[in-house]
Amino acid sequence: MWGRESPLLLLMIDKFKVLDIINDVLEGTEKFLINMKITPDNRIFVDIDGDNGVTIDDCIELSRAIENGLNREEEDFELNVSSAGADSPLKMPRQFRRHVGRDVSVVPFEGPSVEGTLAEAGDKEFTIKIKGTKKEAPKEYTFAYEDVKTVKVIIRF
Repeated sequence: MWGRESPLLLLMIDKFKVLDIINDVLEGTEKFLINMKITPDNRIFVDIDGDNGVTIDDCIELSRAIENGLNREEEDFELNVSSAGADSPLKMPRQFRRHVGRDVSVVPFEGPSVEGTLAEAGDKEFTIKIKGTKKEAPKEYTFAYEDVKTVKVIIRF
């Protein structure tokens, strides 16, 4: 049985070290961390977003900072820094606020999926509005973030 001295545990990259590097780079900018994951085989995945979007240069800057902050002679790793894509689910209130006014698809944990315009986004909940038709009155739905499985921006061409 493996104990604390497991070779695998000794070789895993310190998640908090990577988070410190990310926070140092993003602090004071309009960019923010969406998700960071380190697999047991030291593959590091970092997703960022920004109030005004993310450029390739933003990803490169963060990637270089992480590369420079880790020692490849001590830890072998693979690194992937990317922006939250247009088809990525919204995860944080800050992302929701950025997309107010856009059409979204909401999949709650309970109940049917709903599509409408993101009208408001607070710290704990968000509201979507559905336009009325000749047969149905307009509707408004408010969801707590914790009650939804996914929310995606609907991209129309």
